[in-house]
Amino acid sequence: MEVKLHDIGEGMTEAVVLTYLVQKGDYVKADQPLVEVQTDKMVAEIPAPAEGIVQDILVREGETIAVGTTILTLQTSAAVQHNPASSSNASESFRLPSVNEETGGSVLTKNIRRVLATPYTRKIAREYGVDLEQIAGTGPGGRITDEDVYRFIEAKQTKSASSAAALEAAPKKENSSASATSVLPFRGRRKQIAKKMAQSLYTIPHCTHFEEVDVTELIRFREELKQHDIHISATAFFIKALSLSLKQFPIFNARLDEEREEIHLYAEHHIGIAVDTEDGLIVPVIRHVERKSLREIHEEAKQLTKRAQENKLSVSEITGSTFTISNVGPLGGSIGATPIINYPEVALMAFHKTKKRPMVMENDEIAIRSMMNISMSFDHRVADGATAVTFTNYFVRLIENPKRMLMELV
Repeated sequence: MEVKLHDIGEGMTEAVVLTYLVQKGDYVKADQPLVEVQTDKMVAEIPAPAEGIVQDILVREGETIAVGTTILTLQTSAAVQHNPASSSNASESFRLPSVNEETGGSVLTKNIRRVLATPYTRKIAREYGVDLEQIAGTGPGGRITDEDVYRFIEAKQTKSASSAAALEAAPKKENSSASATSVLPFRGRRKQIAKKMAQSLYTIPHCTHFEEVDVTELIRFREELKQHDIHISATAFFIKALSLSLKQFPIFNARLDEEREEIHLYAEHHIGIAVDTEDGLIVPVIRHVERKSLREIHEEAKQLTKRAQENKLSVSEITGSTFTISNVGPLGGSIGATPIINYPEVALMAFHKTKKRPMVMENDEIAIRSMMNISMSFDHRVADGATAVTFTNYFVRLIENPKRMLMELV
């Protein structure tokens, strides 16, 4: 039986084989994880379709393969029954527990240890060069936890402290090379991000509109809420204000179908949040923002961001967005950008850092205000500049008067 790479995500075309969880000759049960693969958005396990013996492993670890490629082959019990010539050998393979006639003790034809660990735990082990088979798991059912790996690493480092100190004291040889070149693999999520960015830029005629927002009142309102033990992030306000704006301007919550010459407008607001992780950019999705409160949006955004950084997102949590935001303000150092649209959406809004600046008020007085720049890229095939300006102006009014935004929810 062939075990192939199947489509485990929306639009997935290829994946990188990360780690095999079994070896050639291992006995596996149905649905037992066989191999970990890295798609453009997540790490996933490919399970065994049936009980059997791992017959052959066809793809090397680190290799990028297309959907439909055979990763390994299994010799199943059904195959043995239909192949009498190999029945004697196969039956021996499937005889896991047997009784030793001389000793009466139980023996196994193969000493197999099933390592239980999440994909994120395995990722930590790979980064530190740790063999999980050397670690005793303390989790449920002997599962190896993140803490188990870190304790193993710490113990290993302590053990080698004396030799490391000796190496430090030894005279160092001069490097004969004037310069060294580091090489990073261009595959997995980074490669898929590159493909999607190129697709977006080559397909969509981007136009970016810039605006500045006075967030002074929003900051004050958030402080008032904190006094009542209500903690709502600025991002949650931005997302809700966007949803209210998209209700008024549905052209930016849409997709263009060029083949059918149709623009599909969506009533549901599934907002993608660009999250920076160690493995690259990923966009978890908050679904049905139009139905959710500020508190619900805040909690869901926090949980999705945490799961994204731990590489624990499911396929359903990273697909189906209709509009995407990028909040680079907390990173500092960004006053503006021309963000690339998350294809096939038609718009993306980025929020940049907030700075206090002297501003001329309506009464011609100068006051210190907290100002934030925003940039919105949109598909110029679908919307015009005037519509984009009107859209952002509506969004700005809501953010600059957050209590008024609450009235829009009544």
